[in-house]
Parts: sequence; C-alpha cells; structure tokens
Amino acid sequence: MTIPARPPQRTRRLRGAAVPVLALALVSLAGGRAAGQGAAAPRPEPVRGEVFVGSEAERYLRVLQLAGRAPVYPWSVRGLGPRELDAAAPDSGTHPWARAMDYRRPPGARLTLVGPALARRYNSAFPYGGGDGPVWAGRGFTGSATAGFALEAGPLTLVVAPTVFDAQNREFALMPNGQPAHERFMDPRAPHQIDLPQRFGDGAYRRVDPGESTLRLDLGPLALGASTASQQWGPAVEQPLVLGNNAGGYPHAFVGTSRAVDIGIGRLAARGVWGILEQSPFAQDTIEPRRFMSGWVFSFSPRPSPNLELGVVRFFHTPWPQGGLTLHNFLKPFDPFLKAQLDSTDFPDLRGDRDNQLASAFARWVLPRAGFEVYGEYLRDDHAWDLQDFLMEPDHQSAYTLGFQKAWDRGGRSLLVLRGEVMNARRSNLTNVRHQNLTYMHFSTPQGHTLRGQILGAPDAYGGAGSTVALDRYSPSGRWTVRWDRALRNERAATDTLPGVLDVTHALGVERVLFVRGAELTGGVRGVWELNRDFGADAFNLNATLGLRARF
Repeated sequence: MTIPARPPQRTRRLRGAAVPVLALALVSLAGGRAAGQGAAAPRPEPVRGEVFVGSEAERYLRVLQLAGRAPVYPWSVRGLGPRELDAAAPDSGTHPWARAMDYRRPPGARLTLVGPALARRYNSAFPYGGGDGPVWAGRGFTGSATAGFALEAGPLTLVVAPTVFDAQNREFALMPNGQPAHERFMDPRAPHQIDLPQRFGDGAYRRVDPGESTLRLDLGPLALGASTASQQWGPAVEQPLVLGNNAGGYPHAFVGTSRAVDIGIGRLAARGVWGILEQSPFAQDTIEPRRFMSGWVFSFSPRPSPNLELGVVRFFHTPWPQGGLTLHNFLKPFDPFLKAQLDSTDFPDLRGDRDNQLASAFARWVLPRAGFEVYGEYLRDDHAWDLQDFLMEPDHQSAYTLGFQKAWDRGGRSLLVLRGEVMNARRSNLTNVRHQNLTYMHFSTPQGHTLRGQILGAPDAYGGAGSTVALDRYSPSGRWTVRWDRALRNERAATDTLPGVLDVTHALGVERVLFVRGAELTGGVRGVWELNRDFGADAFNLNATLGLRARF
C-alpha cells in the first residue's frame, strides 16, 4: 500500500503571525532603554517562589553554577526545595541578573505573588512546541495564564500557581492511522499502545490545571509533601529521558532529602514519588483510565569529586488495581531489575507483569574553573531478561542523551553560554533479529509513558532522536538566545514496495528575555522546516511566542 503524498503547504499564508513577530521586534528595540530601567531598580526581585522546573530562574541558577558564581549543587532531583535553594543560591551580587533574580531566604515568614504571567503562542501550519508544562500548542494561537502565591514560613512551604490555557487548535492534515471517528486523532504509529493524539479534537482545546502547586514540609534532612508541580529527574537541559516538564505535573506525594545530605563518603540526594496519572480523551476507551505511578531517583556526589554527580532513576506505571492499592504497589520501584527474577503470575511464558517500567542511569561533571560541564543519561525501557542479556545487548529498548555547556564570564557584566545536546532513541539494529517497541509505548499499559496525551520525558524520544545547539548571552537587560534544533519524528523502514523515509524537522530561531521595572518580557521566533512530513511533502511552520510576567 502506498501512502499518498500531501500537497505542498502554502508557506506564504502566515496570517496572524505578524502580531507575535512584531511584538518580538518591539521587545528587542526596547532593550536599551528598558535595560537601563531594570538595572536601576532599587532592590533585587525575590524569585524563591518561582524557581520551577524549566523556568528562567531555575535555568539561570544552573548557569551561575557553571560559571563559578554559585556553589555547585546536585541538579538531577528537581524541583528544588527551599533548603536546596539555600545551598545553591549565589553568594554574591556581582552576576548579570543580580538585580532581577534574588534567591536568598528572607527573614521570617514571607508571602509573595507568583506571576501573574501571560503567554501567547502561534503555529502557522502544524503543532510545534514542548517543555512548557500542561500547555499544548496546536495550529493557530494558544494563550495561557498563570497566577498565584508562595508562602515560606519556617519548615513550611506552600505554593499555589494554577495554569489555564486555550488552544485555537485549527485544522491541519492528519497522518492516517486506520481508526474511525474521533479515533482518527490518535497516534498514527501505535494508536492503541500510546496515548499521544496528533490533534486534540476538531475544535478549541482548553484546560485548567493546578500547575506548579506544592505543599512541602522540611524537617531536618527529610522533606515530604504533596504537589502537582513539574519534576525533572536527570541532568539533561532539553531532553530528559524519564521525567521532565514537557507534560507538566500530576497529583503526587513525595518523601526525600530536604537537601543533599553528607553521608561521609559523599553527598546524597533522593526522592520517592507516588501519584495519579490521567489520560487524554483520545486514549483507548476500553481500559482503566487511571494509572498509579511510583518511582524514585537517587543522586550521589563522591567526596573525592564533589562536582561529579552520579545517579539512577526508576519509574513505574501501574494500571489502577480494581481492588485498590496495596503495599506492593507503593514498593514497586524496589522490584528486581531483571525479568527472570519477576513473579510469573500474570504472564507465565514471558515472566513479566502488566506494569510499564522505565529505568535510567546518569552522570554530570561540572568544572567551574573552566566554566564547563558534561552530562549524559542512559535509559532502558522495560526489563532486560537477565544479566547476560543486559551485558550482551544493552542497546535493546534503550535511549541515551549526551550534552555539554561552556560558559565565558565577562567579569560580572555578562555571561556567554554555548551548549549542545543530542538524544537518540531510535530502534537499534537488533530489530533485524529481535522485536523492539518504540520508546515510551507499552502493550499492557496502552497509555504508554504519557500524561493527558503528552510525553512525560523527551518528546523526540518516541521512536526518534533530537539535538540542540544554542548560544545564550546573559546581561543585566536579560537574555538573547540563538538556537538550532533537529528532531527525527518518524522513520519508515524500507520494504519491497516502499523505500525507507525519515520525517525530520529543523528549527532555527531567536529568543529574547527583557527585564523592565516590575516585569519580565519574553519573545521568540522560529522557522520550522519539516522534511517528508508524515512521509509526504515538505512543510514549513512559523512558530512564535510572546510572554509577560509581572514582578512585585
């Protein structure tokens, strides 16, 4: 069967794109004057209540570590709590954003506002975007808003920061998946093995989400609480393999270290999490819609090399038990790693269970005197059969991320950061002799590694690959970034009747963050070229963003 090529996209019809593009230009032109106003602010802006996963405040804190302007702190168990911020905060006010970002703990109890923040996204031809929490940006305009407050009082931290978004979700050509009616929106490669819609219905898509909300108690070396905030496990910047902020957070309880604990041979940071995962309206309607997640992450920095971070992650999806949760569900992450060691009750021939397991190991090494860091993560999706199987074929059902960052400190006036990252989750050559699923999909838990229809880890890892090269310049006025991103979305193997084809996107763009008195403006424009989109014609998409965050 041949797949008909779609007609070329009419790339010149970019109606509506002028608004965000013009806005970015205005933000850029205002830079000189606004920067002067921001630098003259009478006192730094407190940001402790807004150091969320993927936020500007969190991203900049990692840059300060890299440049030697802040203590090197373990970075693979996030979001960061108040005592972790105490340990990771910069110890001087000479860095470029000293007036815009104050991470220090205030005396006594303090109530601060979170946001309010408004954002507008635009895609001219097809959905594009990621790493923005629960927001899904389809074709057309997508608007979002976040507002709330943060309270820090002794050992208690309370953050309430819900998010609402409304996606115009305009029509675009879908890749056929052979499904009827509303199921045509489901994933075209494995519609009944992953909850990953191509489009969220044929009309506007909107959602109110509890967002980055957390209730946390820090008691000595221990932290515990409940949250719906995004988490990120592992050292990646763009492509975290197990858990990042691409899909946002979900209701969960957690317990772990309040900050990295000195255990004699080094520092240990750990967190255990148990939560509820939801599916989208386009998941298979004959399955249990809820999943119970359980997982843990450990990060260790040995005493002889305190800037080296080593860690492991384990994450389980469990279909919600009909008889209710048991102790075993909570202890699931401590099950054996090898399939031969599992109970054979559910699948006597395969010695498996119905749960979906992901496990990874990672490392990060920071050299602050050189302004350099290198990091990597290796993922196994599902169990190896036994130790021999793992040692002989470690690339089965696997993926990896490798990255680096290099910073140049211009004497406190500016920071220049060059960074690159590559992630590969393509099926290996073992496919010729042994079955391999696409990363994140699962047979018995058919929602796969998703939350409400979005990937919990790296979106490009679903049967593909991704890479990023970016140059960031931080100055008192804000940030400039120029970046190139490549993503392998899909690959079709060669057959007797069809040649092999890769579906690949290249995105080139510029981003701007600008500080003005009492506000933070953001804008960005990317040109996205997709070659062989859905194994058809090439397509072009203009992606633009504009945001405003108030600071009080």
